[in-house]
Amino acid sequence: MANTEVSAWKKTIIAAMTSYIDAGSIVAGAAGLSMWQAYLGMDGFQMGLLAALSSNAASAAVGALIGGRLCDLYGRKFVYTYDLLIYMVGMLLIVFAVNFPMLLGGYIIVGLGVGADVVASWTLIAEQAPAKDRAKHCGTAQFAWALGPAVVLAVSAYVNTWGLIGNRLVFAHLILVAAWVWYQRLRMPESADWKKTREEEKRLIAAGKIKKMSYGELLSNAVNLKTCLFLICVYSIWNLCASTWGFFTPFIFENVAKLSNSMSQVMAVGSFLLSIVGTYFIFMKFGDRVSRRLIYFIVGGIYVIAWSVWILPPESLASWMLVMFVVFAGLNNGSGQQAFYQLWSSELFPTKYRATAQGLTFFVTRIICSLWLFCAPIIMETLGFRYAAMLITAFAIVSWLIGTIFCPKTQGKTLQEIEIERYGHEVK
Repeated sequence: MANTEVSAWKKTIIAAMTSYIDAGSIVAGAAGLSMWQAYLGMDGFQMGLLAALSSNAASAAVGALIGGRLCDLYGRKFVYTYDLLIYMVGMLLIVFAVNFPMLLGGYIIVGLGVGADVVASWTLIAEQAPAKDRAKHCGTAQFAWALGPAVVLAVSAYVNTWGLIGNRLVFAHLILVAAWVWYQRLRMPESADWKKTREEEKRLIAAGKIKKMSYGELLSNAVNLKTCLFLICVYSIWNLCASTWGFFTPFIFENVAKLSNSMSQVMAVGSFLLSIVGTYFIFMKFGDRVSRRLIYFIVGGIYVIAWSVWILPPESLASWMLVMFVVFAGLNNGSGQQAFYQLWSSELFPTKYRATAQGLTFFVTRIICSLWLFCAPIIMETLGFRYAAMLITAFAIVSWLIGTIFCPKTQGKTLQEIEIERYGHEVK
């Protein structure tokens, strides 16, 4: 299908829909976790395995690592078009799963597609966004990331009353969304930045002036290495909190706060609706105009307060505390560490290996997350949720401090200006 000239915003929205189906797939599993556990008789080990290898963790990590490298070799459009076909195959396995291997296999395949797609889409959004509105455009993916779970949980609150068939239908709707996005992407053009950089790279390689990009070259550069470590510390540590919440949301509300399944879904929907509010009214509205360090400091700080609630004994949890958690966690999820990670990981690396570097940091994040999600239900089962909450609060504090202290000054600058400022020249 021939590419047609489309606006920057349309390209952003089509690319951002990855976040809808990514977060939607994670929360769809969380919404029906108790039912799948009962249907398949899953124990703590199997639940941990499902969480660790799902689109929230290891499979997405591998997908991002592979997808990021392919993005820089063959283009953003190549990856973000065909990976959705993989995603849909995995979703079909989940929808029709009748045993644990089918469910687990579906989650793994979905994760591979999601991981590759996230890197390609986030990179493409940053490369085509105007310098003065980059946070606004990148925030669109965060908006979709919150919208997906909000829709999934809102629908789940109703259809879960039908039993497991309701949760299967929730997964099925994500297949329809992915199919629509895939069709729209066939019309999207390739990244102009990547095309220009790739042509120049081929010319210089042919002339013997440079070598093909490798992970060795990427990590041997001191600027790149420091940037990777910074992003991993900010995003990976925060994601230990967010992934726990994303995968075990209703489970925590039902088993710790003793809410009904329907009420837990309502609370979770409220959190994601507030994520939408945070994305639009904080990150998108002010991310290009107000000090990003200040935004990060405030939004990261309220996340620490939010998780501190769960350290209290369950009998001490009051309704207003649960509401405060929902509000603070929701605002952070929309305008906190993930929003900044998406922005920084696209801004701080040259076009030559932007997607590769992002894929690498995303890989490390989801692998660490995978290990944590495998251990989390075991910790909850043996020591109690309060001990897990103490660890999660500590994770939130560390991520908050690192991001605040080392926040880069990239606001309003073009990607080329950032590259020259950080490396002293344009990277060939």
